[in-house]
Amino acid sequence: MQRKTMRTVMQGALLLSVASLIAKILSAVYRVPFQNMVGNTGFYVYQQIYPIYGIGMTFALSGLPMFISKLVAESDTKEAKLGLLSRIFMILAGCSLILFIGLQGFALLIASAMGDPGLTPIIRSVSWMFLFSPFLAISRGYFQGNYDMRPTALSQLVEQTIRVAVILFVAYWAMRHQWNVYRMGTWAMSSAPIAAVFAAAVMFYYAHWHQVDFVAGMQYPATQSYGTLAKRLLIEGGTISLFASMMVLLQLVDSFTVMRGLMTQGLPAIAAKSIKGVYDRGQPLVQLGLVVATSFSSSLLPSLTESLNRGSRQQFVRQASTVVKMSVTITTAAAVGLIALMPEVNVLLFGNQQGNRMLSVYVLSIIFATLIMIDNSILQSLNQFAVTIAGLVLGLLVKIIFNQWAVIRFGAIGASWVTVVALLVMAGFLMRQLRQEQLRAFKQNFLVKLLLISLSMLVAVRLVMSAGNWIAVGCSPRMKALVDAVLGMLAGVLIFVALALKLRLLTLREWLLLPKASRWLRWFNKK
Repeated sequence: MQRKTMRTVMQGALLLSVASLIAKILSAVYRVPFQNMVGNTGFYVYQQIYPIYGIGMTFALSGLPMFISKLVAESDTKEAKLGLLSRIFMILAGCSLILFIGLQGFALLIASAMGDPGLTPIIRSVSWMFLFSPFLAISRGYFQGNYDMRPTALSQLVEQTIRVAVILFVAYWAMRHQWNVYRMGTWAMSSAPIAAVFAAAVMFYYAHWHQVDFVAGMQYPATQSYGTLAKRLLIEGGTISLFASMMVLLQLVDSFTVMRGLMTQGLPAIAAKSIKGVYDRGQPLVQLGLVVATSFSSSLLPSLTESLNRGSRQQFVRQASTVVKMSVTITTAAAVGLIALMPEVNVLLFGNQQGNRMLSVYVLSIIFATLIMIDNSILQSLNQFAVTIAGLVLGLLVKIIFNQWAVIRFGAIGASWVTVVALLVMAGFLMRQLRQEQLRAFKQNFLVKLLLISLSMLVAVRLVMSAGNWIAVGCSPRMKALVDAVLGMLAGVLIFVALALKLRLLTLREWLLLPKASRWLRWFNKK
């Protein structure tokens, strides 16, 4: 029975991971055709308000359901679970109502603080999604707590698919009928509450099918008081949710400072909006880089908890070190590869080379953001919640204090550098705590070797793409960029792996953790 339960848990975790991966890819990829249709200024209008949606979605989709599922799993009977959820729902409903009223009432004030009062209706449009968050959070948490991940996975896919479809349709319609960017942004952001309705319908269907009556839970007693639950929701649930929305929080700071900083620098509003739209191109690039890295690392993290549960401290330290080392290797290769390919990637995806330098700096975030996520997971498995929150607050303070000054002093590239520095400070703080736990991932000149390999790859890729220009003579700029990017990517992978093997960056055991590693390692060894 225990084996069957474990198999169900693992299958459910895999299903949820796959659904989450697909949703994240959708969320990153749709921005490219969207930007192509609405232009830099239209993209700016949407991205200014996106962090509000992103934070709300993270709380309703991953952070709070994960914590609620833990509370549900702790309850013995169905009645106790429903009684608990009814109290959580009341707490979340009160918070959501306050957020909704606040966003509706203070939309103009928030938009003005962002430097653009025209954003007011877009803020009001996105605020409606918060009314659906309490039901989505408790229903997803209930089923996850009962080891049934299908409702959450399906609702997540439905939500993202509907949202992306609405956004792209609005962009197309706005382009055809020449809407102004604020009208377009208002309708595009209405995709959030529309998608929430569909996601809630999926969860309601599953609740009805399994005869789960959340309203009836009001009549059952709960084992914890409102005060205790509110405190746990704030501390434990808040910690999970805040780290899940780490990059969105940094983007929220950008929404309040980049535009204002550019205007303070002396740029007219229309030019500042266009530059902010170019700056926002970095977000889908970073998001895609994080998807690749976190999907690999998350597959290794469950073994850490298992090692701790067995009391094998030595194995835990070894596995944690391996996860950190492998994640940094993959993300560094991805980030430096993107920097090498940036002119071509920018043309291929967005049609021109605007902002190459600030985007190249911004994609360095991939390395440190992934390292922070891994460190956070390791520290939370050790119940070090206070340390992780302290690290997050420290990084956010760096971003809040220096961002607008850096934009005024250096332009939009200053915001890119401050994002990277804020993440570096955060990662350094968490790594320092891990060293106190006797976890040292970077030994034997690992970072020196990684830097040498990455720089060699960058130079080699640029040389290969220069030679590749002869192949695509006469092609359109985007087709030429595609040919150059494919050649550069292939060259980058081959060069990085070949140098990593030659310099023994990773051990054989670490290499074999990668998919199909034994097959392609034999091929490299023949060369």
